[in-house]
Amino acid sequence: MSKAQYVLTLSCLNRPGIVARVTTYLFEQGADIREAQQFDDAETSKFFARIAFDLGGSAGIEALRESFAPIAEEFKMGWKISDHSAPRRVLLLVSKFDHCLADLLYRWRIGELEMTPTAIVSNHGIENYAGLDFGGLPFHHLPITKDTKMEQEAQIWALVKETKSELVVLARYMQVLSDALAQKLSGRCINIHHSFLPGFKGAKPYHQAHGRGVKLIGATAHYVTSDLDEGPIIEQDVERITHADTPDDLVRKGRDIERRVLARAVRYHLEDRVIPNGKKTVVFAS
Repeated sequence: MSKAQYVLTLSCLNRPGIVARVTTYLFEQGADIREAQQFDDAETSKFFARIAFDLGGSAGIEALRESFAPIAEEFKMGWKISDHSAPRRVLLLVSKFDHCLADLLYRWRIGELEMTPTAIVSNHGIENYAGLDFGGLPFHHLPITKDTKMEQEAQIWALVKETKSELVVLARYMQVLSDALAQKLSGRCINIHHSFLPGFKGAKPYHQAHGRGVKLIGATAHYVTSDLDEGPIIEQDVERITHADTPDDLVRKGRDIERRVLARAVRYHLEDRVIPNGKKTVVFAS
């Protein structure tokens, strides 16, 4: 099925009449609903919904937003209407390990990830990626030290604005963002952590896991916040291991988990399937 033109996402305190009011509005606008998902969170008494729809006629997204605003105010909604007729612009950050970057670029090339990569940024030189085809994407080598961190992050932020990137993906970018940059990218920066959070945060989580004799390893894609590896989780996956596996085995098996978890999280974000819910998320997976 081809994708819908628009996506409406919303959250608010649950009460009778929300679905009826929203769907009646869309009917009155001449919308053809292609997909609709909802969730009632009993713990917080909040209601979440994602509705994908097409719209005939000449009404644009600004007119849609303006006419929906009174309904959103009536129900005190957090909401947005997104136009999916053009791919989102995505800036990719990477360090030494390039498997997640290679996977994202491959999925982009075959059309699995509908995005427009704007550039690749790394704290390592381009020679580290000799085996990768960047497809003409701009590459920016921005080395970083403890003394130059603020200057380097200023360059990253300038690139975000210059390229008009709507999402930043840390594809095994092994630098901790400052609180200031994390705040600027709030809700639009996804990190892949090579551990099944909240366990084994920080550096060398596979080695930490091996030291504890775990039987499952995993990876976690989450939004970046000022709290290290504690941002709202979007997607996770695991794989079983045994006592015979070495730390290198865990790293090898972990690469496969990291690739698929990050790709799913990026796709969910691009398709507006993720709605914040405090420190958690509601994910309307497809």
